[in-house]
Amino acid sequence: MTLKPAVTVARRIAEIGRAGWDACAGNPDYMANPFVGFDFLDIAEQSGCAVERAGWGPQHLAVEDEAGQVAAVMPLYLKSHSQGEYIFDHAWADAYERVGGAYYPKLLSAAPFTPATGPRLLVRPDVDANEARAILLGGAVALVERYEASSLHINFPMEPEWTWLGGQGLAQRQGQQYHWTNAGYATFEDFLAALSSGRRKTIRRERRDAQSQVEIVCLTGSDITEDHWDAFYAFYMDTGSRKWGRPYLNRLFFSLLGERMADQVLLVMARKHGRWVAGALNLIGADCLYGRNWGCTEDIPFLHFELCYYQAIEWAIERGLARVEAGAQGQHKIARGYLPAPVRSAHFIADRRLRAAVADFCDRERAAVEGEMEWLSDEYSPFREGGEGPA
Repeated sequence: MTLKPAVTVARRIAEIGRAGWDACAGNPDYMANPFVGFDFLDIAEQSGCAVERAGWGPQHLAVEDEAGQVAAVMPLYLKSHSQGEYIFDHAWADAYERVGGAYYPKLLSAAPFTPATGPRLLVRPDVDANEARAILLGGAVALVERYEASSLHINFPMEPEWTWLGGQGLAQRQGQQYHWTNAGYATFEDFLAALSSGRRKTIRRERRDAQSQVEIVCLTGSDITEDHWDAFYAFYMDTGSRKWGRPYLNRLFFSLLGERMADQVLLVMARKHGRWVAGALNLIGADCLYGRNWGCTEDIPFLHFELCYYQAIEWAIERGLARVEAGAQGQHKIARGYLPAPVRSAHFIADRRLRAAVADFCDRERAAVEGEMEWLSDEYSPFREGGEGPA
């Protein structure tokens, strides 16, 4: 398949179109990641969450084949800040600006507001992946120069992309999250059997205490109504205010999510005395359940663990999903079966001085993260020795 050696830039994903975008996002190698499909990215724009005035200026890239069909795409945003990214570069920005540089604007390839690994250089299955990636990356670097941006950041790429990007000279950064892996469990009790006796007892007690106070309902597809989204949005906003931050998503985002992606949504809701008091939002991939947002309006012991971690594990086991990714941060997840897992990013810095400093930092940080992951797994794993935990 011959590709045109040119890249087009779209200021809205709708300019590329659903058919062309999803021809690339639907590549079987990407395992139906819900965050890079046309619908999710378009919802972020249509709701006003990922648009210029919010500091997320879409600059999506597309490559066509000689027949004029979309052959490869790259979600890309011109950023005026570093919020909503979950790969933290604020120290780089501060250092660069202290010596007179302008760190913003910068370019970012990512799924907005989503700390989940997925493809960033999306290539149609019948197209040579390395050739298409090279054209996309070249186009993104050219935009750095056009906009006089400081840098290009590719957050949470898949490992093969990350390795390829490192081969192209980008600095490779590694962080960690906490993921649950399905070791072929048939039931939640099978999972518990793989844990140490102490952890089994603790989890059973936490589940019992949480479930004794509320009714828990798992909703997906047409079962999710606007009333559910009203309640969940209140939970989401409450969580934002507790963290002294500004929530990234607005009410319209959730309505559009329910309208266009309900079959890929799992909403775990808790009700007490007929009133919704807490909820957890997950998105469903082909082999993974992605935990995204949580909130509550009543403080109930262990309910956060029940809705976000245990219900997710149970749901994934019942449907044969390979893993649960529970989002960013949180060492407390280890005790609940979510072990350290690497997440990655790649960075092109235009200024050679900052580029060298960032590359050195990433090398040192990567070694430290790998050591910490190994230590956390050895020291705090809840799985019994010889148990059937994840390999």
